[in-house]
Amino acid sequence: MPPHTFREGDERTRRDFERLFEGRGGPKHFWCMAWRPIPVAVRTGPASGRKRAIRKAVREGVPVGILGYDAGEPVAWCSVAPRSTYRPLGGPPARDESKVWPIVCFFVRRDLRGQGLGPQLLDAAIATARRHGATIVEAYPVAPDAPSYRHMGFVPMFAAAGFKKVGVFGVRTSDTDLAS
Repeated sequence: MPPHTFREGDERTRRDFERLFEGRGGPKHFWCMAWRPIPVAVRTGPASGRKRAIRKAVREGVPVGILGYDAGEPVAWCSVAPRSTYRPLGGPPARDESKVWPIVCFFVRRDLRGQGLGPQLLDAAIATARRHGATIVEAYPVAPDAPSYRHMGFVPMFAAAGFKKVGVFGVRTSDTDLAS
């Protein structure tokens, strides 16, 4: 697959972001807000509330992610931003939280999936985080055969990019992990 171009999601690219998300098969129901700190009523209400919330973040200059383009057309998305812009994700504590940028969501237009755009998008997300001063880029990928959370990316892609496993999110390892 030829290299694509990538741009940050900001006020200049907001219309492209909306066109991608509202396009056929796009994630217009979630608006990439699943991990953002928004009121429960917005999280569980109509999609229009989540769209307004992401628009507000963009308008306020909050980093939200990057768009991937093919011949000038938006075809892919990756949510990469400072840890402070997400709800608690469970990553290990860091000395300077502002230097930690999680990657929590991928979307590639269906007709381009399986053609190598995912790794390009991941590389661009890492580069974006580093350009903004990130010293740690964290992720929460799943196994390729996982039944859910597939939008968070797959372990082999992150391993190929040099990510190291530092823990397992959402897995109970013993009865001592239970709380009442």
